[in-house]
Amino acid sequence: MTSVERPSERDWFKINNVNELDSPALVFYPNRIADNIKLLLNSIDTVNRLRPHVKTHKSAEVTTLMINAGITKFKCATIAEAEMLGRCGAADVLLAYQLVGPKINRYLSLVSAFPSTKFSSLVDNAYSLNELSQAAKHAGLEINVFLDLNLGMNRTGILPNENALTLYREMSVKEGIKAIGLHGYDGHIHDSSLAERKARWQLAWNSINNLKDQIIANGLPAPIIVAGGSPTYPFYAELTDVECSPGTFVLWDKGYHDACAEQKYAVAAVLITRVISLPDQTKVSLDLGHKSVAAENVLAKRVYFLNAPEAKIIGQSEEHLVLEMPKGHGLKIGDVLYGIPIHICPTVALYDFAATVEEHKVDGAWEIISRKRKINI
Repeated sequence: MTSVERPSERDWFKINNVNELDSPALVFYPNRIADNIKLLLNSIDTVNRLRPHVKTHKSAEVTTLMINAGITKFKCATIAEAEMLGRCGAADVLLAYQLVGPKINRYLSLVSAFPSTKFSSLVDNAYSLNELSQAAKHAGLEINVFLDLNLGMNRTGILPNENALTLYREMSVKEGIKAIGLHGYDGHIHDSSLAERKARWQLAWNSINNLKDQIIANGLPAPIIVAGGSPTYPFYAELTDVECSPGTFVLWDKGYHDACAEQKYAVAAVLITRVISLPDQTKVSLDLGHKSVAAENVLAKRVYFLNAPEAKIIGQSEEHLVLEMPKGHGLKIGDVLYGIPIHICPTVALYDFAATVEEHKVDGAWEIISRKRKINI
């Protein structure tokens, strides 16, 4: 039994008709996805505080499962993801990405195309705010905007200090703009130690909370707060006034399984790969290259094989992954390995479709529709 299996479901991943599935392939297990959604719903006081990020699955079918479970608010990072959510009938969508260049007009087209969906976006500087304001006025629209905060990740956002308060006040009076809240993503906080992770989260939360208090003290409405990702989700969920944005929970992966052991989501996506060559007694070559599994991490942190846990990755190129195995490993040309990505989100984005498996049988496929840069808008 591997470290990501439970005794009662030792062979949950195995596919009886796997010979009908070409490789490499991405596979979703809908029953496990549904179980993860239920687990999320049971982890918080009200569904209205959930705003899952769809970057992980990028699928209309998974989105529909969430909507049918009562989730109405979503977060995304691209126009295509936002369009997918609009097409699914999502009530409230935060495009958590600062809009520049042609994306501004694309966004305004999106807002007009789906009037039943409440869309919002981000800003972290006065220039972008002015650009959005001018475009909104020209289109005759008032657009909802969150102030994006830098909680220490140093990727985007404004530091939650007096400059942030000044910008939020400007947002509140800008024509064409409706300031509705604060957004903070703390993706740099992913310590495997729960205590250390919570201590770092507390500092980030204090800075958000202090800014919120200052906004209210300036006579402005209390801002909606959207914050966090999967590692800090449990801490935000314990509060009462924050919308939480986990994403990976729905499919889970080996990286978060190891780093966030307190969260008991089930792995619900695997990669199917086959042995295509045996260069020598200990080397095994698979059809799982850079184009098939996220390759942003070091070799050892790209994929874990459920039915070959002893495998050591020693090389990867565009179409091949090479393993070092013990002598006498027994693998043969054509044998199937089942891999769990260390990072599922960018891995999903490499596939047009995910095969779906029910009762150990491939029975359909779900399009990864918003892996595209553009659907229609």
